[in-house]
Amino acid sequence: MKIAVDSTNPTKIKAVEEIMREFYEDVEVIAVEVDSEVGDQPIGLEKTIEGAINRAKKALKKGNADLGVGIEAGLYEVPNTITGYMDIQFCAIVDRKGRITLGHGPGFEYPPYAIERVLREGVEVALPMSELSGDEELKKTVGAIGFLTRKKLVRKELNKLAVLMAMIPRINEDLYFRGLLHVSFRELT
Repeated sequence: MKIAVDSTNPTKIKAVEEIMREFYEDVEVIAVEVDSEVGDQPIGLEKTIEGAINRAKKALKKGNADLGVGIEAGLYEVPNTITGYMDIQFCAIVDRKGRITLGHGPGFEYPPYAIERVLREGVEVALPMSELSGDEELKKTVGAIGFLTRKKLVRKELNKLAVLMAMIPRINEDLYFRGLLHVSFRELT
């Protein structure tokens, strides 16, 4: 199974590799650099999902792979939060049949300084978070989540959760793709 990941970021590559090895015996994970076409810092669920899907499709094609995996983090509006926004990691997995599966990890809130910079200056949230942490390579190591949780949850593990959630339909094909159990919610209630 050849799997192309949308980035050369080691946290994404390792996350995909570790999850895929749980389900497939022979796995080759390759990194390809692709553009999400939604900008460096997507805002809104639609843009974030679009970015993940764009990345997955491009990775599949560029890597000539069996599966393409795209991981995109983005901000979305959430009422009653300190800043009005939270971050979420979306994973899109696309196969040669064109089937797309999606998953996301837990959401969390950035400090007000980071959100203000993103909204005011249009910078990627990684920049102010690198400034706050004092780590220029934060994005490639523990990530903002690692800094904010004091390394209780690091970026690779956050990415793994999104990848695992996107794998659910693929590891349960009978329930999602084969049509064996087509019972609508309305029929059950």
